Amino acid sequence: MRIENSFIPVRGVGEKTERRLWEAGVTHWDEFDGSVVGETLADRIDAFIEEGQRHLDRGDVSPFAEKLPAASRWRLYENVREETCFLDIETTGLDASCNDVTTVSLHRGGETKTFVKGRDLTADRLGRELESSALLVTFNGQRFDVPFLETCYDLDVSVPHVDLMYPCKKLGLDGGLKQIERDVGIDRELDDLSGRDAVRLWHEYERGDESALETLVEYNRADTRNMEPLMDVVADRLHERVFEAARPSE
Repeated sequence: MRIENSFIPVRGVGEKTERRLWEAGVTHWDEFDGSVVGETLADRIDAFIEEGQRHLDRGDVSPFAEKLPAASRWRLYENVREETCFLDIETTGLDASCNDVTTVSLHRGGETKTFVKGRDLTADRLGRELESSALLVTFNGQRFDVPFLETCYDLDVSVPHVDLMYPCKKLGLDGGLKQIERDVGIDRELDDLSGRDAVRLWHEYERGDESALETLVEYNRADTRNMEPLMDVVADRLHERVFEAARPSE
């Protein structure tokens, strides 16, 4: 599903009205002719489509992210798949005011980068990576990863953000990232490690164990890489449930 199939960012259009449009055959912006809704709402939709197309021509999905509910921001993904950055962090604890970020991994365009505290993990490097991304995808990053980075590195993370936890819940997929991966059939290495192990590994590295850092980095990278196939699964399933189910049969 692409943004051009969506109407709920328009003020006054909820899921019921959007579904009514789809069921009437208006499944794309190009098919909207104002006949299914009232005149005032039709004018709003026309204005939204005109402005929205200009944003898409620039590759900018941020105006849509601001108007979509968190559980519906998966709709942004197909438009900017290649410019999507999957991000995960490891820390020494849960409180950004007194704990540190130890590693940050970012996966984009088939490449995974990992930055390490005390080596190459800086606000400048993170800022440049995020600025070059059209969409940010995390798991529980809205409550944890993003606020942590903003606090510890004085960043303003403004890139449009899909927190996979919310569309997963919409599909009835509950639990942590590793549990959901198992539920949808995604394999991972280092399946026996947890967030507590990540803290332990960092402290072992600080005491001189380089192999502990190698394990921590690979654990962090696995979290990040595995979000891409999970995003694909979630987007496909919600496409079928939300969009295809409402389209008129041919």
